Amino acid sequence: MERIMVIGVSAGVGKSTFARRLGEHLNIEVYHLDTFYWRPGWVEAPLEDFISAQKEVVSHDKWIMEGNYSHSFNLRSELADTIIYLELPLRICLYRVIKRWLSNLGKTRPDMAKGCNEKLDWQFIKFIISTYFPRKKEMKIKLADLQKSDPEKVIVILKSKPDIEGYLLSMKG
Repeated sequence: MERIMVIGVSAGVGKSTFARRLGEHLNIEVYHLDTFYWRPGWVEAPLEDFISAQKEVVSHDKWIMEGNYSHSFNLRSELADTIIYLELPLRICLYRVIKRWLSNLGKTRPDMAKGCNEKLDWQFIKFIISTYFPRKKEMKIKLADLQKSDPEKVIVILKSKPDIEGYLLSMKG
């Protein structure tokens, strides 16, 4: 396990926290895709810059990349030796997004680009709700296809807090 992708069903599933903790256990640097995608003031980076930043990371021997971003999924998945997919219930994801917003009001999280203070709006809540079930279905198919095309690739699916904690505990040096 040296090139690891951490993805999830939704915002609020715990990708950033999981990746950070896994990185600490394995002593591998963690890269948050949101820091590549967003510029100060929540301005989207040009797609070429976003892809270029990821290409730079995947050229390293060891990395953990956290984030979904479907338009660059294949770039990461082809080079990852391990894909970890987090899938918690929608209600937990929504609760965590609201809790994160309240905890970080007026601040920029460490897994977010500088100058992107925490925000929450109805559009984002609607996005989470409307994409949760289709993404859940899509990821099941995508991960099964990946496993078929590359049986050597390790795919880990964690669907509960105890599963996640147990997995992280098993990775502790």
